[in-house]
Amino acid sequence: MTITSNLRRCALAVAAAFVCGAAAQAADVQQSEQTASRLQPIDRIVCVVNNDVITEYDLQMRVRQVALNLRSQNITLPAMGELRAQVLERLILEKAMEQRAKELGIRVDEQMVSASIEQIARNNKLTVDELRQKVQADGLTFQAFRSQIKEEITAQRLREREVDSKLKIPESEIDAYLAEKAGFLSGDTQEYHVRHILLPIPTGASDAEAAEVGRQAEKIANEARKGADFGQLVAAHSRAQDALEGGDLGWRDASRLPSIFWQAIEGNRSKRNFIAVTRSPGAWHVIQLLDSRDGVKAKLAGAPVEQTHARHILMFVSDMTPEGDVISRLNDIKHRIETKEADFATLARLTSVDSSATRGGDLGWISPGDTVPEFEAAMNRLAPGEVSEPVRTQYGYHLIQVLERRKAQGDASRSRLEARMALREKKLAEAVFNWQRELRDKAYVQIRKQVY
Repeated sequence: MTITSNLRRCALAVAAAFVCGAAAQAADVQQSEQTASRLQPIDRIVCVVNNDVITEYDLQMRVRQVALNLRSQNITLPAMGELRAQVLERLILEKAMEQRAKELGIRVDEQMVSASIEQIARNNKLTVDELRQKVQADGLTFQAFRSQIKEEITAQRLREREVDSKLKIPESEIDAYLAEKAGFLSGDTQEYHVRHILLPIPTGASDAEAAEVGRQAEKIANEARKGADFGQLVAAHSRAQDALEGGDLGWRDASRLPSIFWQAIEGNRSKRNFIAVTRSPGAWHVIQLLDSRDGVKAKLAGAPVEQTHARHILMFVSDMTPEGDVISRLNDIKHRIETKEADFATLARLTSVDSSATRGGDLGWISPGDTVPEFEAAMNRLAPGEVSEPVRTQYGYHLIQVLERRKAQGDASRSRLEARMALREKKLAEAVFNWQRELRDKAYVQIRKQVY
């Protein structure tokens, strides 16, 4: 960026003042010459990036902004040379990204920039005017601030196109992630529901006596195969400690089943109600394989969760509708609903700025974690039929009404979605770093001397 016309006019005016002073008094001329010898150029090119440049003014303004941000976080500033070097590298990358966005035809309109600035103001509990004043107090013009926001949105769109959309998460990685989360240490995540009958071999028994116990086990197994109630057979014959609980081992993966049990059912693990007889050193066992299932899905689906059927009305704070006006309007709407002057759904269609307005603000059944924390906390405090006070979130102000609640079985597909997002987040940082490094390496960069 070259020096602005205002700065040029300012420089010319200063020069003219010195000339006039010189014509008037020789002493002033001498003093002016001494002063001029100490002046540095107002702006100069410090770096060339492909077909664009970074000026000293660009660098100084960004260094100042970064320094203010660091101080606001109580972080000690590095040496000025190091700080300038860091900031310059950031500016070089930004230039390279800006040029790449132009190549791909990525554009950001002013309406989107304005909407983003309004969102920034809301997130910081400020109006746009208050944000403007804060930016100017930090020594940055609001127009420069808008330009930075536009550049950030452009960079985000570029990253989404160049990195995010190309980042693939294989299903096998999701499976492994979920298996580890569910506590499976091996690749086999199948679980088996097993019951058993224990028939001990008397201590010191002969081979014939041990074989007799085996024949008894086969007889019990045949009864079970013919449809006899296995639980009743357990109660009648088993000598295991869990006999009075039906001999039920519950759901276990192969690694948590006794090895002789697993060996007995391994070849028939896909069969329901499979009956097997096997022997250990001190006993005979009758084993029933009731069923098998995907252990990861079963564990991550977990216990039933409470879902809430809710609807809401959303309003934004903006220059046209300040925060006080929004709260006042929502309180008026709440009063009209509670006095039955108007219906929630009708008012949502008329006043809500959310896409759910066409459905009367209906959000459907909401599970824990589906909404932002502030919304969920307020919603959970409501009884069915009750309307909340205005609730502030990052999206604006809400009126929330709970319609009903229910218990629902957890959904394993949600766990897969969460796993995919977690893996993407884990991989994204490295992918973005590699992409930025490649973009930087491909750029022609010439740093002029005496930058630092």
